Amino acid sequence: MWQGFPIRPDQASTIARGVDHLYYFLIAIDLFFTAVIFLTIFYFALRYRRRSQKEQPPQIEGNIPLELVWTAIPLGLVVIVFLWGTSLFIRNSRPPAAAMEIFVVGKQWMWKLQHPEGVEEINALHVPVNRPVKLTMTSEDVIHDFSVPAFRIKKDVVPGMYTTLWFEATKTGKFHLFCDQYCGTNHSLMRGEVTVMEPTEYEQWLSGGIRGESMAQAGAKLYDQLACITCHGTGKGPPLVGVYGKPVKLSDGSMVVADDAYLRESVLYPSAKIVAGYPPVMPTFKGQVTEEQLLQLIAYIKSLSPEEGKARK
Repeated sequence: MWQGFPIRPDQASTIARGVDHLYYFLIAIDLFFTAVIFLTIFYFALRYRRRSQKEQPPQIEGNIPLELVWTAIPLGLVVIVFLWGTSLFIRNSRPPAAAMEIFVVGKQWMWKLQHPEGVEEINALHVPVNRPVKLTMTSEDVIHDFSVPAFRIKKDVVPGMYTTLWFEATKTGKFHLFCDQYCGTNHSLMRGEVTVMEPTEYEQWLSGGIRGESMAQAGAKLYDQLACITCHGTGKGPPLVGVYGKPVKLSDGSMVVADDAYLRESVLYPSAKIVAGYPPVMPTFKGQVTEEQLLQLIAYIKSLSPEEGKARK
């Protein structure tokens, strides 16, 4: 009887069941205390009602055991909810190292997604089942929110910065994709579909899709077009080979990890963090490259290994 009226979306990811169990626990607590409070009110209203005009009820100054009980029980429940919710948050905020990475750019009013191999999708995402997928997301205009209810995931997609989200689908099929942050007049049309496939089917789809250059290849071309090699390949600028994910020492003595956000900031605002031992001579490329091109540049820098760096010299 519930097939036409589902009370919740499918549980289609590894974290979905844990999120639902926490939600059910919170609902159970709400219902329990709602029932206790209202039944207590009704009982007191009847048990201690005034029976005559001269009746004077005794004053109760306090009850230490009772006060300790109604303090300790809520405190214990709050601690349980906090630890439970925190564990789910931490688990869902750390993508596995071997996760497949997909790049997402939100703009009014569509989602543009690109696989590292070069296949691009609009308002659609194809992924293999039982494989972690990491989404690196940014926006070209306003704040959006990438949400897949069946996976119990959602996260803001913010202009000017990168946010990451990951999931591992456990069921094949098609699932709704929404923008959960009001982003303008056509916000309700900013939706799509996630298609989860068997690994062999996904590989067939990937090989048969309209594919151009891989993101790293497009980034390599852009790297040459912007003449990055004139500084970063000659010693005038810091080397980029093998730098991704490594600590970088800055001119002020502090350290920063060369992650996606750092590389993006270095392209758009090169004077924000100066690498120790190098002069602040890099020009800004703000307004010259799009968010999609920034992702391509970062994909290329990620792909640089010492062997590839030697080959380019």
